[in-house]
Amino acid sequence: MKAISTAIPDLLIIEPEVFGDARGFFMESFNQKTFKRITGLDVQFVQDNHSRSAKGVLRGLHYQIRQPQGKLVRVVRGAVFDVAVDIRKSSPAFGQWFGATLTEDNHLQLWVPAGFAHGFVVLSDTADVLYKTTDYYAPSFERCIRWNDPEIGISWPYPAEPQLSAKDRAAVGLQQADVFA
Repeated sequence: MKAISTAIPDLLIIEPEVFGDARGFFMESFNQKTFKRITGLDVQFVQDNHSRSAKGVLRGLHYQIRQPQGKLVRVVRGAVFDVAVDIRKSSPAFGQWFGATLTEDNHLQLWVPAGFAHGFVVLSDTADVLYKTTDYYAPSFERCIRWNDPEIGISWPYPAEPQLSAKDRAAVGLQQADVFA
């Protein structure tokens, strides 16, 4: 397993070692000791989430303003374009985004630290996304930034208008959003 730095500080791609042959594959998707060794992070995950979505569904950009969650995201079926936006006002990367295609075949994972908004759009017919979080879901602290905010300027690789939840349709722009210090 290795950690790959991105252009945004603290945001990492995690590439597991995959052992495959004609029978299939085996990989260790998470190991606390290895994660700490390759990232330098001593995080504790408290919740696992599983999301299944159809092609064109866009979820995000979500975060919790209190009880912020770090997330370790992976896809076990299908493909998504996964995005994280730095919303830490003190960060030199404030308002910048990073995106990566996570698939069942590439086995890549995205480490999204607390202080980031997170979202994804489904590229395959369906996708199952699994993610570990460092804090519990707290609906009263959940916030959402508009997926197509021109100030952020995410280049989503989906040509049509995505399918959004009512919550995501009501999202605000970065200028109006509650952000981290």
